Amino acid sequence: RSCQTDALHSDDAGVQTRFSASIFTQTEPQEQTTDLLRQHDPAEPDPPGLLDFLRRTEDLIIRELVKNTRSHAFDGFQADWADRSQRVSCLHRLQHPSAQEKDLHVSSVSWSCTGSVIVCAYGDGDWTNEKSCVCLWNLDRQNLNPKQADLVLEVPTAVTSVCCHPNQPALIAGLYNGEVLVWDTSRTQDPVLVQTGMPAEGHREPVYQRKAEFGVLSSSSGGRVLLWTVDLDRTRLVLDSGYAFIRQQVPHSGRTSMKLQVRGSSTVGVTAVALSPWDPDTFLVGSEGGLLLRCSFSSRTPAAVPAEDRGVVLRAPAVFSFRPSSGPVHSIHCSPFHNLFASAGTDGLVHIHSLLQADPVLSVRVSDSYLFQAQWSPSRPLVFAAATGHPVQFFDLACRALRPAATIEDGAADRAATCLAFNHQNRRLVAVGKSDGSVGVWQLSSDLVDPGPTETAQLEQIANQVSD
Repeated sequence: RSCQTDALHSDDAGVQTRFSASIFTQTEPQEQTTDLLRQHDPAEPDPPGLLDFLRRTEDLIIRELVKNTRSHAFDGFQADWADRSQRVSCLHRLQHPSAQEKDLHVSSVSWSCTGSVIVCAYGDGDWTNEKSCVCLWNLDRQNLNPKQADLVLEVPTAVTSVCCHPNQPALIAGLYNGEVLVWDTSRTQDPVLVQTGMPAEGHREPVYQRKAEFGVLSSSSGGRVLLWTVDLDRTRLVLDSGYAFIRQQVPHSGRTSMKLQVRGSSTVGVTAVALSPWDPDTFLVGSEGGLLLRCSFSSRTPAAVPAEDRGVVLRAPAVFSFRPSSGPVHSIHCSPFHNLFASAGTDGLVHIHSLLQADPVLSVRVSDSYLFQAQWSPSRPLVFAAATGHPVQFFDLACRALRPAATIEDGAADRAATCLAFNHQNRRLVAVGKSDGSVGVWQLSSDLVDPGPTETAQLEQIANQVSD
């Protein structure tokens, strides 16, 4: 017996899909495209209404195009894409622990001639004769310690002002007791170069301003501006010339005469001095009583002061009086781009003056209280900054609305801004001294540093304004 199964049938099936695509594009050369556009079949009609529309609007469009060619509405316009909160950013906060332990505030800051070293002077808010110091930090050091100064210069009393020499590694400080000191910071041992000490011909009051462009120019509340030079032995400062400010010898304008009659003292206390970058014979003076004076180094008018034991004859240098402020003038700074200067004081205004007229060409309300300092930007002709006691505000005169273009706000009330200094080498940096003894180094955004194409012309227009 046998058995057989049916044959097993199997099928194979497969499926496959296939898709391909090819695409390309090509642009015609410019001249060919133009030729194609010009190829128009006269037999084809124009789009309906096109010719009538062009005829109706032709005159209007041509008039507007001609008007636009003559308009200056957008001259110098640059799109502002930056976040205003990022226009300033803090790079360093420098502190000297010993000064903070004594509750010393930063009275003055200055940048070295290279722009690498920040110099910070300390004073007492009560202006006592306690010991103080001047601290230096080199920001280019690889291992910068913000709480340890690279160099600390001890002084016998509070420092009221400090200034770096514009070309040499030297700095000049004025002290509360009337002394003026000069340090050579390139010397590691005994950096004190020269000093005035307490000579009979020197200051007897706090030295509020000092300049170092062609010697050492110092001023004080005693109504004296003194010009010192270093003697041949480079051992001491020698008085070269002196100037005294007496009420009766101040030139009077219609607005200053009444103000001067109110003052009882015959001496005009000097609180601010600035040198004109445009005329080496001109310097500007601000006073405790709000006077603003243009002065001449070459004056030969003897000052009406009692005979003093001085090596030089004091002269009366004031030749012109600007409209006075309503309170003490704390700061004067000349524009590096034009014969304008900015003054600031207790009235909360920054006054922009031309050297050629008595009244300010512009006054900007910065604060409802007093101002410590105002300073022009070294790179942008229309920008200045003001230390208001709390924030530092930057103003851009190119803006129609005179509101702060940027603000440095640094927290609590014990960090009030007392002074500021732009860096003339690295123009994106600005230093701000605080009442808590710290110094902030801030970086500015490019819109606060890079000048626009028409800024100098705009500043010229401001200078040529005739005040009402």
